[in-house]
Amino acid sequence: MALSSALLQVMMDAVRKTARPMMRDFGEVTELQVSRKGPADFVTAADIKAEQTLFELLAKSRPGYGFLGEERGMVEGTDKSHTWIVDPIDGTTNFMHAIPHFAINLALERRAPDGSSEIVAGVTYNPVTNEMFWAEKGKGAYLNDKRIRVSGRKDLADSLVATGLPFLGKTGHGQAIKDVHAVAQRVAGVRRFGSASLDLAWTAMGRYDAFWERNLNPWDVAAGLLMITEAGGVVSTIDRDGDVRTGAQIVVGNPDIQPLVRKALIG
Repeated sequence: MALSSALLQVMMDAVRKTARPMMRDFGEVTELQVSRKGPADFVTAADIKAEQTLFELLAKSRPGYGFLGEERGMVEGTDKSHTWIVDPIDGTTNFMHAIPHFAINLALERRAPDGSSEIVAGVTYNPVTNEMFWAEKGKGAYLNDKRIRVSGRKDLADSLVATGLPFLGKTGHGQAIKDVHAVAQRVAGVRRFGSASLDLAWTAMGRYDAFWERNLNPWDVAAGLLMITEAGGVVSTIDRDGDVRTGAQIVVGNPDIQPLVRKALIG
């Protein structure tokens, strides 16, 4: 049985407590108060409430840490070496449509005196399935109490890969279709389920052999990229140098399949 650290316990307790009212809202999804944040980009009362709950719980447990959330943006802390990176509901559209595929995503970034930084812990929790994916730098990746690893598949033609597609109001629709065409003709199947954090977690545990997407954000990928590397996977940008942690473009997977998917995307 995996023994998580005090830090991971704080993170897992916070997401579980945040999930309780969220699940009540999910059960009454037709009654949710909804406002438009942008074309087809909805933010629900549950989304805002979840981020506020996480903000309060984490501030109580680790006073002074910074907080980067999807809804409120960056909140500077007195402790400049630590920042929480939070997506209160990754897969909001699924949540809105009563599709039980969404997650609370939480990661901790630690900054060194020289200005460099790294993600040291991450949690991705689907409260519907009660699947808690978590990882800590140098200590492996886990699903609940069991160690997870990327798949061992070596043949691209046998591989199942995942991606995301931009919704109305976001750029990159043409590129996304081009990417799907380039990859789909080489693999056993391509899936698009609508939650990048769960796509990353599922790749870390071998349900998918690889995952790629463009135009994501740090709160979408921070926890999952740590899980991938701790599970023995490979992480890189698609077609240019850059920091994968921005989410601008990523391709991840097991060490045999990830380079082949990347090659297909580059053309």
